[in-house]
Amino acid sequence: MKPDWRLELDDRSIAWLHFDRADSNTNVLTAQALEALDEQLVAAAQQHPRGLVILSDKPSGFIAGADVKAFATLGDAAEAEALIHRAHEIFQRLESLSFPTVALIHGFCLGGGLELALACRYRVADTGPDTRIGFPEIRLGIFPGFGGTVRTVRRMGHLRALELMLSARNLGAKQARRAGLVDLAVPGRQLRNAAVQLIEKPPARKPPPLLQRMAGWAPLRPAVAALLKKQVRQRVRPEHYPAPFRLIDHWRRSAGHSGEMYRSEAATVAELLTGKTAQNLIRVFLLQDRLKSLAPREMPEVGHVHVVGGGVMGGDIAAWCVLKGLRVTLQDRAPEYLTRAVQRAHELFRKKLRDRYRVQEAVDRFVPDPDGLGAARAQVVIEAIYEDPDAKRALYTSLEPRMDPEALLATNTSGIPLELLARDLAHPERFIGLHFFNPVAKMLLVEVVRDDQTPARTLDRATAFARRIGKLPLPVRSRPGFLVNRVLMPYLLEAVILHEEGVKPELIDEAALAFGMPMGPIELADTVGLDIALSVARELAEPFGLQVPGILGRMVEEKRLGRKSGRGFYRWEKGKAVKEKAQATPEQLAEWSDRLILRLMNEAMACLREGIVEEADLVDAGIVFGTGFAPFRGGPLHWARQQGVDKLVARLEALAREQGERFQPDEGWKMLA
Repeated sequence: MKPDWRLELDDRSIAWLHFDRADSNTNVLTAQALEALDEQLVAAAQQHPRGLVILSDKPSGFIAGADVKAFATLGDAAEAEALIHRAHEIFQRLESLSFPTVALIHGFCLGGGLELALACRYRVADTGPDTRIGFPEIRLGIFPGFGGTVRTVRRMGHLRALELMLSARNLGAKQARRAGLVDLAVPGRQLRNAAVQLIEKPPARKPPPLLQRMAGWAPLRPAVAALLKKQVRQRVRPEHYPAPFRLIDHWRRSAGHSGEMYRSEAATVAELLTGKTAQNLIRVFLLQDRLKSLAPREMPEVGHVHVVGGGVMGGDIAAWCVLKGLRVTLQDRAPEYLTRAVQRAHELFRKKLRDRYRVQEAVDRFVPDPDGLGAARAQVVIEAIYEDPDAKRALYTSLEPRMDPEALLATNTSGIPLELLARDLAHPERFIGLHFFNPVAKMLLVEVVRDDQTPARTLDRATAFARRIGKLPLPVRSRPGFLVNRVLMPYLLEAVILHEEGVKPELIDEAALAFGMPMGPIELADTVGLDIALSVARELAEPFGLQVPGILGRMVEEKRLGRKSGRGFYRWEKGKAVKEKAQATPEQLAEWSDRLILRLMNEAMACLREGIVEEADLVDAGIVFGTGFAPFRGGPLHWARQQGVDKLVARLEALAREQGERFQPDEGWKMLA
C-alpha cells in the first residue's frame, strides 16, 4: 500500500508534502496519518528547505477533518484525551519549524484539516466555488480539539473565531481572507505560485483588529460569554446540545493563556466526545455516510432533467437540479406557474451562488418549457403535479411516448403506491418514485420508492441520481405514506387530539421542543398546510386505522389552512407564528411529549417490521433526515434501545389503557428487544 504522505524537494529547495490517503476519495486525519505526518515533518526538517508546502493530491479537497469513524470506537475520555494531546504535539512540531510553512487549500478544508492548516505559518486558498473552510465540529457535539480554539483566536480574533466555531459555517476563500483565516485567496491555477511567493517573500503577520483582541481581555470575557450564551440559547438548549456552551466556558476560563487553553481544550473535548450526545450525533453523521453509500458510483451520467409541475415542489426540484449543475426544462399547463417558479429559482441562485457570473450560468440552464419539448432530451423526467392518480396517469400517457427509451420516469408523489400509478405504462420497469421534501433546498432526504416489480438497475439509477444532485437516497417499499409521512402522521394527529382535549398549541409544541424536535407539531402542521395534512391523513386513515380529528376538517372548510392563509392553529404574521405565553408543569409536558413521540416511534417500528425499509439503522436515518427527529438521540429505534425497549413497551401499554388502542405496542418491539 502506498504511503499517505509523499515528500519531495524541488530545485528551489522548497519541500512539497503531498497528502493522498490510500484507498479513499477523501483525505481524513486518522491516527496513522497523523503519526506518518509527524515522521514527514522530522524528515523535512532534516533537509533544511527554504520552506514547506502542505497540499492534497485529492481532486475533492484538502482535508475533510479527523477520522469520525474512529471517534465512535473510543473507549473512554482518557483515551480520547491522549489522542488529542498527541495531535497537539504533532501540530506544535509543524508550527515550530524554523522555515516558512504554507497550507495549499482547495475544495474542503474542514475541522482537523483546518486545524492543520492553522498550524502552518501561512494559508493560501483557491477562490473556486468548491472551496469550503470551516469547523463543523459543533454538529458532532464537540468543538475543535487539535489546537483549533487557540490558533483560530490568534489568527482571527476572539469574536470572529467564536462565531466561526459556534455556527459551523463554511467560508469561501475570499470570505476567509477577509476574516483573517487565510493569507491569500487566488484562482486555482495560481495556488502553487502564490505558495512559492509566501515562502520566498514571507510577509509579516498582521494581528487581528483591536476590537477583536479586546473581546478576549480578562475583565470583558465574562460579559462576552454571557452574551454569546444568550444568543446560542435562541438556537439550541444546553441540555440537548452542551458543546457550544462548553466551548464558551472553555474560552472564558482560559483564553488569556495558550498553555492553559490547550489543556482545557483537550480535557473538555475528550469529555464531550465520549458523552452520549456526541456519540449519538456521530452515529447520525455515519448514518448520513451510509445513505450516501447506497448509490452505485458507476451509472450513466445525467445532464438534462425535465420536470413537469411548476408549483412550489416542482419548481423547487427543478431549481435545485440547476443549482447542482444540470440543465433543466420545466413544464406546466399555465405560464403563470412557470413565471413564479423562475422567480423563486432566481432567488435561490442569488442566495446560494453569490457570484453574478455563476448566477447567470444557472439562469441559462433553467428553461421554461410550456410545451414539454425537453422531455425528449432528458435522462430523467420528474412528475411533480398534484396528488391525483388519474391526473398523473393521464400525464404519463402523453409523456412516455416522447421520452428517450433509456430515460427514467419518476414521480414525486408523497404517498400514492407506485403500482396504482404505473398500471397503464408501456414500460413500468423504468418507473420509480423520487419523493422530495419541502423545502427542497434544505431537506437532504429523498425517498427512492420501489415496488415489487422495480428492477435493481432502475433503483440503482434513481439512487445515483439522488446523489448526483447532493441528496441522501433512502430506498423504501411502495406502501401508503412510504416511511416518512407514515411515521410523521400519527405524531401530527396526536398533537391535534391534544388540542381537541384543550391543550394550547404553544404547550403542545413546547412538549415536542423539550424532547428535542426542531419544530413543534402544531407549527409544523400549519407550515405544511392543514389542507395537505388533512389530505395525507385521510389517505392513511383507512389502511392504518388512523383517527382523524374532526377539528382538522372544520378548519380546512373555514379556509384556515395555516401559514399560507395567515391563520391556522396559529395566526401568522410576516411568515412567523404569533404565539401566546402559556405555562405547564414539567409533569404535564412529559406526559404530552410521551404521547407525541411514542406514537411516532411505534409507527417507525411498524415500518421496520413490515419491511418498508430494510433495517433499523435505515429507519433511523430516514426519520432523522426526513422529519428532523432529535439528532442528539441518534434516531427513534436507537433511542429506544438506549432507554430500554421493555421500559418503552410498558409505557406504551400504560398509554393504551389510558388513551386507547392507538398506543398498542407494535409486535416488532419484541424483535428489537
